[in-house]
Amino acid sequence: MKDHLTRRNFLAATGTAALATTITTGHAAEAGGDLPLRILGIACSSRKGMSTAKAVQAALDAAKAVNPRIEVELIDLGGLRIAGWSPNPTQDDFDAILPKLNDPQLGGLIIGSPAYFRSLSSLCKAFIERCMPLREGGKPLVDKPVGALAVAGNRNGGQELVVQQILTAMLSYSMVPVGGKSPAMLGGTLWNDKDDVTQDETGMQSAKLLGTHVAELALKLAGNP
Repeated sequence: MKDHLTRRNFLAATGTAALATTITTGHAAEAGGDLPLRILGIACSSRKGMSTAKAVQAALDAAKAVNPRIEVELIDLGGLRIAGWSPNPTQDDFDAILPKLNDPQLGGLIIGSPAYFRSLSSLCKAFIERCMPLREGGKPLVDKPVGALAVAGNRNGGQELVVQQILTAMLSYSMVPVGGKSPAMLGGTLWNDKDDVTQDETGMQSAKLLGTHVAELALKLAGNP
C-alpha cells in the first residue's frame, strides 16, 4: 500500500510539474512574441538623403507594414566618416552604429548601395568590413535575414551585380540572404532617372517586395508564424 501511494504521489507530482513547465514555457513564448523585431536599413551612399536612402526607406516602410512587432530604422551613411577594416581601426562614425547591430532585438538588415562601375560603393564595402567584430562574441548577425538593393543611373547599370556582391559578403557573417518576391527575385533594383528614384515604379516596387520578404522571414525565424 505504501509503495502504491508513493507511486501515485510521484505521478501526481510529475504531472503537476509538467503542467507548470508547460504554462511557464507558454508564457515565455508569449512574452517573446510581444518583443519588437528591429529591421535596420543601411543606405551606403555618400549622398545623404538621396536616391539610395529613399529606396531603403521604401523597403523599411513595407517591412514595418507586415506586423506590429516590426520596428524599422534607417541608418544613412551619407556624410559619415567610415574607414575600411584594419587590425587597429581608428575611431570614426562607425562606433555609433555598432551598438545598433549588437541589439538583441535586431531582426534583420536591408543594405542599399549605389552601383558605381557595376560594383558596390566604397562606403558600402567599408561598412561590411567594419562589421568584423560581429563575427565574435555573441555573433548577433548569425541566422538573421539580410536583403540588398542597388540604385544605378540607368536601367541596366549593374544593380543585380551589386545586390549579389552585398549578399555574398554578408554570408561571411552567416546571415540568411533574402530576395524579394516575384518579380523581384534577387532584391531591389532601381533606376535613378533624372535624380528621382521615386519615379521608377518598377524599381520602387522591387524595394517594397524586398522589405516585405525580409520582415516575413525575420518573424518566422523568431518563432512568429
